[in-house]
Amino acid sequence: MGRIIGLDLGSKTCGVAISDKSCFIARSLTTIRFESDDYDDCFDQILALLDKEGIHEVVLGLPKHMNGDIGIRGQLSQDFARELEYEGIKVHLWDERLTTVSAERLLISGDVSRKKRKKIIDQMAAVQILQSYLDRQKNGG
Repeated sequence: MGRIIGLDLGSKTCGVAISDKSCFIARSLTTIRFESDDYDDCFDQILALLDKEGIHEVVLGLPKHMNGDIGIRGQLSQDFARELEYEGIKVHLWDERLTTVSAERLLISGDVSRKKRKKIIDQMAAVQILQSYLDRQKNGG
């Protein structure tokens, strides 16, 4: 089993997390920045990162409304997942509701400044997405 990347796709940034080799622990890796809604650029950067890291499996956050419906942002994630799969990447869409809120609370409780939180919030959300996936897999999927 190889390492896995977790992604929190936004409109200008994509937080990236990576698992350890045993796929037990997720840690932040980077934030990919791109022009507003330029998902082609984001896609190219992610493919380059996956190639560099030798990774072929991704957990991509799927934003849903609180009632479970999938809106425009969710549709963008589904389209992004299809493109990754077309490139031979195994993709798991993962419900990301409240991950950014949870990441923000965690950073505030750690007394991280507002300026620093803004820089790493997407990575922390990606960590939470990936870690929740890894935890589910450890507990029998």
